[in-house]
Amino acid sequence: MQITATRPAPPQATAGFAIDARAVTKQFGGTRALKGVDLQVRAGTIHALVGENGAGKSTFLGCIAGRIAPTTGDVSVFGRPYEFGDPRYAHRHGVAAIYQELTIVPALSTQANVFLGQTLSGFGMIAEREMRATFRALCERLGVTIPVDRPAGQLSVADQQMLEIMRGVQSGAQLLLFDEPTTALAPPERRALFRIMRELRGAGVTMMIVSHNLEEVLDIADAVTVFRDGNVVATASQADWTKAALVRAMIGHDLQPEGTVARVTARRPGAAPLLSARAINVPGALTDISIDVHPGEIVGIGGLVGSGRTSLLRALAGLEPHSSGQLTIEGAPVRWPHTPRAALRAGIALVPEDRKAQGLVLGMNAMDNITMAKFSTVARFGVISTRAMAEQSRVVAREFGFNESRVGAIVRNLSGGNQQKVLLGKWRHRKPRVLLVDEPTRGIDVGAKEEILATLQRLAAEGLGIVIVSSELEEVVAASDRVLVLSEGQAVAELRATDKPVLVQDILNAAFRVGSA
Repeated sequence: MQITATRPAPPQATAGFAIDARAVTKQFGGTRALKGVDLQVRAGTIHALVGENGAGKSTFLGCIAGRIAPTTGDVSVFGRPYEFGDPRYAHRHGVAAIYQELTIVPALSTQANVFLGQTLSGFGMIAEREMRATFRALCERLGVTIPVDRPAGQLSVADQQMLEIMRGVQSGAQLLLFDEPTTALAPPERRALFRIMRELRGAGVTMMIVSHNLEEVLDIADAVTVFRDGNVVATASQADWTKAALVRAMIGHDLQPEGTVARVTARRPGAAPLLSARAINVPGALTDISIDVHPGEIVGIGGLVGSGRTSLLRALAGLEPHSSGQLTIEGAPVRWPHTPRAALRAGIALVPEDRKAQGLVLGMNAMDNITMAKFSTVARFGVISTRAMAEQSRVVAREFGFNESRVGAIVRNLSGGNQQKVLLGKWRHRKPRVLLVDEPTRGIDVGAKEEILATLQRLAAEGLGIVIVSSELEEVVAASDRVLVLSEGQAVAELRATDKPVLVQDILNAAFRVGSA
């Protein structure tokens, strides 16, 4: 049987540029997201875009992907003038995009999501066997294990991200656009993705990647362009950049050197735990986990994707109805929470990793999203005060480095990093005893990342108990007083920076059950 699919025609890459953009602007209402961008990407290379949140890099990538129509400007792709605002046109001409904000269809199977819009067929019939074989080959190639028939909505965010990558890789596109592809991936999955990107480059595929991880950018990219405030401020080959130089170009000054921020803790020797949980079990995910969190302490949860990190936070937050355990808050026994409302009554709040599906109301403004966590604080005699909402939301916004003048902006129109700041501010406004934070810096630039981690440390110094999960193990090490390492749903080590500093390799050794942590 002859197998066919709706594949793009291979473009005739010119000897020069795969992308040639001239004077591209984009206006969203009163906001100028792009201010006359000139950018060229050589065919057969990996070109990275970096910049702070809201700098315009993702907007520019969206223009090339066909989902955003610029206000003015000209773009040619592989030497052809480009039609904006039509993703189907982009696909037909060999362009595919992999977005940070997931585009999976939750009710469809994992296989159906990978072949969405590009189903293999022969003689008018769906080639189910060939698609299944291709799906499994892609899983093996990327080093992941994803059930072929499971509804995609039941997967972790990391596995959903891998589905997006698999869809792009198998599309046959000659121009692949990646928007923060590694934010939810563990180190082995990132290495597999970069290996495939290098293979594709060797086959002549052009790639553009937006990333806040500057080490990854310097590892994978042939050239790097820096955006700032809707403008291109610099483009150079990878060899001409250092991390410090990229930071200076992005934000206009150097970051404080790592390790120079004093870690102030409110924890007192011998103080009773603020939260103590024993025998935490989640069927199929966690087995007999115990955790203590003291006032003023940040406890990191280390481990690889699938180790049970998110399941632990969800169980403590009342989001795993089949979970069980024993819980005490400030020494007093509390019934194990089986709903988020019960967890909030106990003083436990969760900042989820999926900000759009679980954390924010995208059609509401930032002020409403921040204060909705506890409207009672902005109401008098049962009537909500808009003035009080504005005042309190501005205070919280300042804490997380969010421009307080934008609290009236609709959240859907904010950059991913600013959405994350609003989400963190929402649960800060609630003022819980224990704050569970899942991937706090996902999709956030280096400057904002420093602000958010410093804010979490400041909140801990005020007596809040914090539990943090991050795929960036360096962040876990830098932010935490202790690190509880999980592997396959079990606690395999607890690392403390008493005799020697905790290292990322210590976490990986414990997670893989090799070496000595």
